Amino acid sequence: MRSDALSGRVFIVARCIILAMFCDKCGADNKDTAAFCRECGVTIEEQETRVAVRENEAAEVYHPAAGSGTPPNQGGEQEAEIFSITPTLMFVKFGYVLAAVGALLLVATVAAFTPIATIWAVLLGLLLFLIPAFYHLKQKLVRYTLTDSKLEIDAGLISRTTRSVPLRRIQDVTVSASVMQRLLGFGDLMIDNASEEAGKVVLKNINNPKERGDDVMKQMRRLER
Repeated sequence: MRSDALSGRVFIVARCIILAMFCDKCGADNKDTAAFCRECGVTIEEQETRVAVRENEAAEVYHPAAGSGTPPNQGGEQEAEIFSITPTLMFVKFGYVLAAVGALLLVATVAAFTPIATIWAVLLGLLLFLIPAFYHLKQKLVRYTLTDSKLEIDAGLISRTTRSVPLRRIQDVTVSASVMQRLLGFGDLMIDNASEEAGKVVLKNINNPKERGDDVMKQMRRLER
């Protein structure tokens, strides 16, 4: 009997809590059938609508890592990035090493066999670094990006050009690598597309070209389903 009475009281208290509706403005509790707050007179139904809208908006927040939701300013279209890469910097790094060795030899030669001040030899040696720095900048100005719907090629600094190839128009993906490229782990990825301009798109000197080609093929097969 005591257990049944306790259960009945818990049920009554829970029901009262469910039926109570608190005002967002003043915090007063109202019945769930109330249209207006009994303290401040604010319309409760409008508050419920606003809360529901906020909850829906929160549920649709875009989470890039999870690939869920709708990204902002995309008109409701969801587009996930598969990879974004630049041409390999392997040769650029090798160029910096050669420039350092050349600068040291230049400074040593000038200091040992010429009357020129050492400071001028150091400055001349630093100029050697401009060569790999130029190619470094040139490589960084090119970027290849694959999304779940297209392949983009961005190039340029002041005047930048972006070329987009829809995955649905890609006809063939070919990996090309010379003996030296294969030994160093990079190569070219050639994309045949059926766009109005026709022709090929070449992703030059990229690391792991076979894996990148597999990524493109995987997204193409996904669109065909």
